[in-house]
Amino acid sequence: MQVNEAGFYSRLLDYHNILYLCHRNADPDAVSSAFALSEAIGGTVGLIDGSNRVASLLIDKLEIEIVENPDPKDYDLVVVVDTSTSAQLNDIELGHYCVIDHHATTALTDNAAFYLHRPATSVAEIVYKVLTCMEAPIMYRTAIGLMTGIVTDTGHFKHATSETFRTFADIIESSGVEYGEVLELMAATPQDVSMRIAMLKSANRASVERVGDWLVVVSHVSSFGGSAASMLINIGADVALIGTSKDDSVRVSGRAKRDAVNAGVNLGQIMEEVSKNYDGTGGGHAGAAGIDVNAEMDDILRDCKDKVVEILGKRQNPVSL
Repeated sequence: MQVNEAGFYSRLLDYHNILYLCHRNADPDAVSSAFALSEAIGGTVGLIDGSNRVASLLIDKLEIEIVENPDPKDYDLVVVVDTSTSAQLNDIELGHYCVIDHHATTALTDNAAFYLHRPATSVAEIVYKVLTCMEAPIMYRTAIGLMTGIVTDTGHFKHATSETFRTFADIIESSGVEYGEVLELMAATPQDVSMRIAMLKSANRASVERVGDWLVVVSHVSSFGGSAASMLINIGADVALIGTSKDDSVRVSGRAKRDAVNAGVNLGQIMEEVSKNYDGTGGGHAGAAGIDVNAEMDDILRDCKDKVVEILGKRQNPVSL
């Protein structure tokens, strides 16, 4: 059952032992949202397969207490945060759970006891509105976390809407935290040499398909697929698709410029459609999405690329570079 912000808060009050569970390799949006809810309502922040570099820094700086790979059976309720598919939770048995999410499609809502879903640019924005309904004070650590979640999930506001900026301004006004403090925290994130190597390899392996004036870039790396896709966008790609593999699983991370999205590219829908052909899971946002399947990487990358090319070039002849 779908509820609004006030209804979400009201239902959480029925439980005493709550786990706020983040997706694997949790990002700042997931971690900060789980933390803010745990601070306001009570409960435990749980991680599946750790967190990314910025989220890890956030956990350290804000001294967030987390539980690694928690057992949902130990809790009265699991609040699944910023997660659209069970694959992002390594298909663990959730038991009694609810969902708070912002992705275009959220399959986990089907079996949830209740859920709060809004098409916001980050879950942090939704959580802030929950806190507002509670009339909860926005303390320093909560504000820093939520602001970092918004900044990172919007690509430093590249995908922000007017509502994003309004919410961000409200957090600043209600907490007194300055935007510069968030930038300083993010700037302190150490550069991982393995990540730098992955960026260089992805650029070296890239194949480019030109569709009129559009450039669709495909590559593969052993890790940091999302970062590699973003990097290729920054250096000239209109759409970037990066494949990574782990054991028998293949993940494709996709990123698209706003102009490509405005032209009709919706990576979230594309990933979801392609995943169904391989009994996998996929989805996300129009400009940033991912897919997890058990198949050949080349096949998945080709299928995703072909759908992008079809959208961008129905009347044009693609040229391989």
